[in-house]
Amino acid sequence: MVKWIDLETSIDICTPPEFNFDELLVFLGRSEQEVLHQIKDKELYKLIKINEELILLKITSKDSTTIHVEFPVGTPSKREKIAFYIWNWFDLDKDLKSYYKIAKKDKILSPLVEKYAGLRIIGIPDLFEALTWAIIGQQINLTFAYTLKSRLVKQFGDKLEWNKATYWLHPTEKAISSLHVNDLKQLQFTTRKAEYIIDIAKAMTNGEIQRKTSIN
Repeated sequence: MVKWIDLETSIDICTPPEFNFDELLVFLGRSEQEVLHQIKDKELYKLIKINEELILLKITSKDSTTIHVEFPVGTPSKREKIAFYIWNWFDLDKDLKSYYKIAKKDKILSPLVEKYAGLRIIGIPDLFEALTWAIIGQQINLTFAYTLKSRLVKQFGDKLEWNKATYWLHPTEKAISSLHVNDLKQLQFTTRKAEYIIDIAKAMTNGEIQRKTSIN
């Protein structure tokens, strides 16, 4: 269950004790080529879309148990859906107490859970984005995978410009479903990767593949 507080022009999300915002930033900042979020002075910026409205999030750590979310480009009405999105993105629903209890008794896991305490399995709430990233990353190095992802996003995704910066949104399955294989091959996608991504986009568009949950 999402635990959050509506402050009207911003929201607070109450995190479980086993959560570390700094470790989250380390994980999300692992590549300078990432285009779907930006980290600036421990401030996390993320563009999302709810009911066709582009919403820029500015996410910071208020204290050890609270995430603070501001909206630099105007306050949206669907703030509960934003809280739900972040709750799932940061994997805050998982109870790690029992895992830590077991891991601390293990010689190999014990030093790791101590070093990375509060790090969670950061997800990708958008199913099409998750499937596309899984296909892109197969059998190539991570650097080139991020290059392909950046090209796909900047060619077919929405964007929002604010304060001299550009924030990008992953293209929707509907946008990709109308493409031809050569459209992606021009971005240096292999024929097979292009086929997989377009076929999944079509399957999601016509309802053959569906999300269990959605923020829309």
